[in-house]
Amino acid sequence: MGLLSSLVSTYSIVAVDREAKVMGAAVQSHFFSVGSIISWADAGIGVVATQSLVMPEYGPRGLALLELGLGPTEVLAALTAADKAADVRQVAILSPHESAVHTGSRCIAEAGHICRPHFSVQANMMMNPGVPEAMAETFESTEGRLESRMMAALRAAESQGGDIRGRQSAAVLLVSTEATPKVREARPLDLRVEDHPEPLTELQRLLQLHHAYAEANAGDAALAEHSSEDANLHYRRARAAAPHKLELRFWEAMGRAAAGEIGAAREALKELDAESPCWRELAHRLPITGLIRLDPAGWDALLSP
Repeated sequence: MGLLSSLVSTYSIVAVDREAKVMGAAVQSHFFSVGSIISWADAGIGVVATQSLVMPEYGPRGLALLELGLGPTEVLAALTAADKAADVRQVAILSPHESAVHTGSRCIAEAGHICRPHFSVQANMMMNPGVPEAMAETFESTEGRLESRMMAALRAAESQGGDIRGRQSAAVLLVSTEATPKVREARPLDLRVEDHPEPLTELQRLLQLHHAYAEANAGDAALAEHSSEDANLHYRRARAAAPHKLELRFWEAMGRAAAGEIGAAREALKELDAESPCWRELAHRLPITGLIRLDPAGWDALLSP
């Protein structure tokens, strides 16, 4: 069991989008809760992916050395020099400016990596050769958000054969390239699938939900600033991204009410009544918050049966 607990053979990517000011990692493996072991990142500092016969301590130690001002190549050299088992480790280190990677000579085949200044892909115990190449090509040819490009790289690895043992868990993590005390800006994305027969499919579902709730969070922030038009826009986007989520439908209705669309909001609330009376009760509790600026007549019109 000791060997199994450290044998986190997998494929992963670390990457940075300097224009969007985010960096992160994405990973899939036939191992339980791979994201809790492999992916490490701090805003304004960097990203570490540690795998193969994994030494989780590479994560916090690598980030600490990056914070001291060492570059990824220097950090990698320091970590492996102090490790008697470096030849069975695989680790990638990324800063906002460069990346470095090490694949030990005794990592289980098929094992390898491809490293570029803005990303690194690495894999071990793969069914077939060519996984890093497929990941790198797909990442570089895919457009869009960084997390979407990293997910595409993981799917490319799977299409090449993936982990020889199959699949079990996956994760995607993003942090800001700039230090910030604001938690949501520092770590805008942190999703894990701990145990699932199709972890990439499940992770993609969670990513879609994440984007929906990110829009809802933006709507909340706009409401707090009494910007009803912006709130309405964000809530509509949230509902469109995840129409099956009743809470997003509720806040879209409240956003419409805040924007003066009382009739549409009332009809939406009636539709929610058919699902559960809790949403109307929640609406009754909102006037005292001041989040939605309606006069008494407006509230009466909205909440009338």
